Order: sequence, then structure tokens, then C-alpha cells
Amino acid sequence: MSMIGEYLRVTAAELDRAIRDPDWALDFVEEVQGTEEETEPAPAEARHYSTYKTWDMLRFLLARAEFPVNVILGEEPFAEDEDWGYGPPRYLRPERVRLAAEALRATTYAHLIHDVDPAEPTTAEVYPLGWNEPGSLEWARPWYDSLTQFFEAAAGADDAMLVWLD
Repeated sequence: MSMIGEYLRVTAAELDRAIRDPDWALDFVEEVQGTEEETEPAPAEARHYSTYKTWDMLRFLLARAEFPVNVILGEEPFAEDEDWGYGPPRYLRPERVRLAAEALRATTYAHLIHDVDPAEPTTAEVYPLGWNEPGSLEWARPWYDSLTQFFEAAAGADDAMLVWLD
């Protein structure tokens, strides 16, 4: 079974409802996921986005770059007694989404992997393993670029973000 990084853009009102009613939030997530699996919108138009298995490599690279927002695991917990796959979900408020979008835009993937020795993620046991292969650091680039587009669209709409591992 794989660990997948998941995101859902929500309005401020939807975030408030999700915090008050985590069961509604999970139902809403599943509804949006189902709809978007059929339509496959581009990251800038999507409400749901997944970094797939690249989440931990992105977490590692962003932490190494002292990124100002925890875009990979979220920052504020809610539904703490719930398990959305690999623990409870978290969220980012709209102002944190805006800050994240600005920082993602300003931080290229080339900058993130510049001077990273492929042994570093292996030593740090970054999921999934196998970072010593030639070009392995390039694997997460398309997901980073799409994540940037997703966050920029969310920031432009003043959306918050639900974040979880599934």
C-alpha cells in the first residue's frame, strides 16, 4: 500500500464546517475526488490535488530549504480522533495558503535539489526509498510544479486547504 499526499481546496465557510463536522468533511472530500476523477481538471482548476508518493521527498526538500509553511502535512489539526488513511487531516488557513503560494512561486525545483547529494534522502529514509538511482531527484519535479499551480489558484480564490496522507 502506498502513502499518498492529498489536498482539497475549501472556502472559509467550508473550512469552518469541516472543523465543526469532520464526517461532513470526509464525505465532501470523497465527493470532490469522485467528480474530479471523471473530469481530470488541470491543477489550477482542480479542488483536489495529490502529490502521490512524492510527498515525503517534497517534505524533505522543503524542510531543507526552510520553507515557511508546512504545505506537505498541513499546520493545524482537526478531526484528531479520525484517521483519513495515515492519521488525522490538518489544514492551512487562507493566509497560510497565500504565503505558501508566494514561497512556492519563488522557490524553483532546481533550487530545491541544487547541491542535494542523492545519499541524503536515502540516509534520511525518505519515502519511498531508492534515491541513489541516477536522476532520482528529478522524479518529484512535475508534482512540485503542479502543486505550485494548485496553491497559486487556491490563493487567488482566497481558499483554505485540507491536507492529509492517504
